[in-house]
Amino acid sequence: MIPFAIAGMQLELSALHENVTNMGARLDVLMSVYPWVQMVVFSELAPFGPLTANAQPLPNDTEKLFQSWAKKHGIWLIPGSMFETLETKIYNTATVINPAGEIVGRYRKMFPFLPYEEGVEPGAEFMIFDIPEAGRFGMSICYDLWFPETARTLAAMGAEVILHPTLTGTIDRDVELSIVRATAAQNQCFVFGINGFGDCGNGRSIIVGPAGEVLYQGQSAQEMIPFEIDFERVRRSREVGLRGLGQQLKSFRDRKIEFGIYAQEGRTWPYLQSLGDLVKPDRGSSIGLDNAKETQA
Repeated sequence: MIPFAIAGMQLELSALHENVTNMGARLDVLMSVYPWVQMVVFSELAPFGPLTANAQPLPNDTEKLFQSWAKKHGIWLIPGSMFETLETKIYNTATVINPAGEIVGRYRKMFPFLPYEEGVEPGAEFMIFDIPEAGRFGMSICYDLWFPETARTLAAMGAEVILHPTLTGTIDRDVELSIVRATAAQNQCFVFGINGFGDCGNGRSIIVGPAGEVLYQGQSAQEMIPFEIDFERVRRSREVGLRGLGQQLKSFRDRKIEFGIYAQEGRTWPYLQSLGDLVKPDRGSSIGLDNAKETQA
């Protein structure tokens, strides 16, 4: 057994004022009650909420404060994400901090929730990191997981746990929970899908094991969710198959086909082009379906 303890922080968060003070207070409570926790993960955009008006450059004083928290408690810390300004662009960026208070890396969300997360640029680099004597972790943020290529890439890079801060307050949370389960099963890994509550989500954070089984699912309320995982479960599943059955990563590695959809020219396939522009639909909009009918005709 290779145990590792991770706590998800499903906090009630505001879109109108900073949440950093509350995050620090709740972290102190968590570590007082559960001193065995080794990593803490907050939800997407937890510090300042979902408004791009709060975007700021990184590094900054808030990030330095997060570093001091990690060092104080001797934990790995993912304090959700923040809108980051870089020159004229805005990214949705998550920082990973080690127990010494050092920044291991920053991950920029690859798939902003367009057309609703307007003005946010997509990131282009995957992020994995190793914890000695434990295992390998991969970062993903919210809408990223709706694109299976992102999680598959992390798994192919060796990620055994996908950390997935989320801000979902919409009516598709039930679908998202199914995607988290499917992602864990397809990639034979743990997934920690930590959502916010209040202005920044409707809760229902979820922890899923490498066989796609729900290990814990939260309610629509503020919760601290400490949970111990076993890395040997991932390694055994990838060795002998999910429940002794499918060995998905090996089959993906040994495939005979190269998927044309992933080539640059795949973006120009007629059906994809017929869908129209990526914009918010107007009332009663056909969202490009008329063009599709013309193409079929």
